[in-house]
Amino acid sequence: MKIVQLTPGTGSFHCGACIRDNALVTGLRELGHDATLIPLYLPFLVDEEDATRGQPIMLGGINMYLQQISRIFRHTPRWIDRIFDARGLLGLAAKKAAMTTPESLGEMTLSTLRGESGNQRKEVRRLAKWIGQGGRPDVVCLSNALLAGVARQIRKELGEVRIVATLQGEDGFLDGLPEPHRSQAWQIVGERCRELDALIPLSRFYAGVMTRRLGVDPARVHPVYAGINTAGYEPATGPPDPKVMGFLARMIPEKGLHTLVEAFLAMKADDAVPGVRLHVAGSMTPADQAFTDDLKRKIEAAGHTANVRWRPNLSHEEKLAFLRGLTVFSVPATSGEAFGLYVIEAMAAGVPVVQPRHGAFPEIVADTSGGVICHPDDPLDLARALTDLLLDPDRARGLGAAGRAAVLDRFTVRRMAEGVLEVLS
Repeated sequence: MKIVQLTPGTGSFHCGACIRDNALVTGLRELGHDATLIPLYLPFLVDEEDATRGQPIMLGGINMYLQQISRIFRHTPRWIDRIFDARGLLGLAAKKAAMTTPESLGEMTLSTLRGESGNQRKEVRRLAKWIGQGGRPDVVCLSNALLAGVARQIRKELGEVRIVATLQGEDGFLDGLPEPHRSQAWQIVGERCRELDALIPLSRFYAGVMTRRLGVDPARVHPVYAGINTAGYEPATGPPDPKVMGFLARMIPEKGLHTLVEAFLAMKADDAVPGVRLHVAGSMTPADQAFTDDLKRKIEAAGHTANVRWRPNLSHEEKLAFLRGLTVFSVPATSGEAFGLYVIEAMAAGVPVVQPRHGAFPEIVADTSGGVICHPDDPLDLARALTDLLLDPDRARGLGAAGRAAVLDRFTVRRMAEGVLEVLS
């Protein structure tokens, strides 16, 4: 099967969607399929082998922005547009938080969703032509529903090609838009998604959320769990001493790092787990610095700076070593996540997890028996759950072993690729 995957890059930090899509294309290739991963907007950044290598960045973020704010750039020749699509320039643009902050993108989001009739239609047409240059694919896979605006132009250019979209966290972005853009964007996304051949959410939870909010036929919604390359995710030979609580996600309020810090400080105040430490890792951009600096000041004021370790922007090997050094893991995200790739990464390393009771977390924990659930946005209940596991090493080891076995069986790249192929077939 000839498959083209379209995935936005972030340019400056690792994201779960990029890692998942990159792994999917790698898995499809290993199963013998002709799979191409085309990066959109900004350069691709993953911590494993980059499957976009050799591909140009389409829908370049600078050109998309310029064509939104100026009619002149909607008619410039390609040689001018090519200047703004240079990877170095796009990399610099990626450091500007305003380019990826939903509050600043209301009008541009609506225009992009309108695709062939939006301000960026020149870029959409170029994307459709590029896809067809290597021969018409059997399926075009969109990384998320926000890309549904390109589907009509792709079909116009290529004919009756099948087009599907993964569903992975669009509600958070759309709900972050100011009104009236928020309601208008949801309406357009729903209209465009109803024209697609299938939708692939990352969990049963998210399938229910997006089926309702998009107004799509449930028969065309097929959940497939994300998977990871489990090579290198070996458990530690023994438990760390002293005990270590870990966080691995982007260091932003939405991932609940502040909740984990408050839980840690509460545990220290009660001396609930003598000597316990907190290790924090994950993506961090310049825009996230103020948030982490505030948390560091709180930790310093409580006298526990020496007990907290910060590891931003790890390499893949550093991530694996980080996970092996943990006793228990938690990313107490503040809203219902579509999946949470970091959860199965921790489980793959044999580390039990403590996650809030919302989003896909209860589903994943129930399907793996790899952790426990606590109340959302409740530092004291999180502290209680973490303390219980840290003081019961036999239970923690049992949960860690069960989670690892489940990930090796059901959350691998191969299982993900096979599940997606079943939908595409």
